[in-house]
Amino acid sequence: MELHQLRYFCAVAETGSFSRAAQHSHVSQPSLSQQILKLEGELGVRLFDRLGRSVRLTEVGKAFLPRALSVLRELEAARGDVVESKESVSGQVAVGVIPTVAPYFLPPVLAAFAKLFPKSTVTVVEEITPVLLERLRAGSIDIALLALPVRGHEFEALPLITEPLFAALPRNHRLSRNKTVALGELRKEPFLLLRDGHCFRENAIGACARARYPRWPSIAARKSASCAFPIPRPHEPSARSPFADAHSPARTRPSSPVFPSQADLLARRSCC
Repeated sequence: MELHQLRYFCAVAETGSFSRAAQHSHVSQPSLSQQILKLEGELGVRLFDRLGRSVRLTEVGKAFLPRALSVLRELEAARGDVVESKESVSGQVAVGVIPTVAPYFLPPVLAAFAKLFPKSTVTVVEEITPVLLERLRAGSIDIALLALPVRGHEFEALPLITEPLFAALPRNHRLSRNKTVALGELRKEPFLLLRDGHCFRENAIGACARARYPRWPSIAARKSASCAFPIPRPHEPSARSPFADAHSPARTRPSSPVFPSQADLLARRSCC
């Protein structure tokens, strides 16, 4: 017994005509009549009395009709439940994010996500890259927002942000009025950088290495906010992301040559 046979049966019962039922069901009359015959053959009874151009239900057909209508209603109700569930996503998602991105990128994204999926719960884990990668491998977080490069072929990466590397300078610094700052001009400057393990520190040092300048003396900060707000010693620049520009009184200048930094959304391949 097929569902379309039940639909055709109910349409004939409602219209009292094979031709009108076929038109209502958007099929040809011979096709509809054939399916009704197959249904009657499977049940072993006649469901309709054929009376010329009209038809009427037999006593068995009258008893069968409520059952057929009930099956079709349940099917439509089940389909509606699935559609409603699909449109109203619920559940929990754990997002890992590096400290250099979290305070500037996540707030508007999380606000938009909450409007789209009000029944979902988001947990944010702010950690350095090595810790987030381990948690991603262990499955304790679902996705991670990290800066490239990231080692490991077990992850799927979706590029989100590409930005240049900036130097944040005190307003009275000798280079603060320059439109750009060459990395060579900063080679003798002590820098305020994030501590070891932060990818943003590695990006800054890597940019210096690719420009063939020796690594500068540096002071390690434990959090990105230390690099985004006033610098402890007035002559020390910091390397940072343009995300922090609106939150700092220091002047920022793009490095020359420009070394872009890219942030990607990562997930385990088995989860994609």
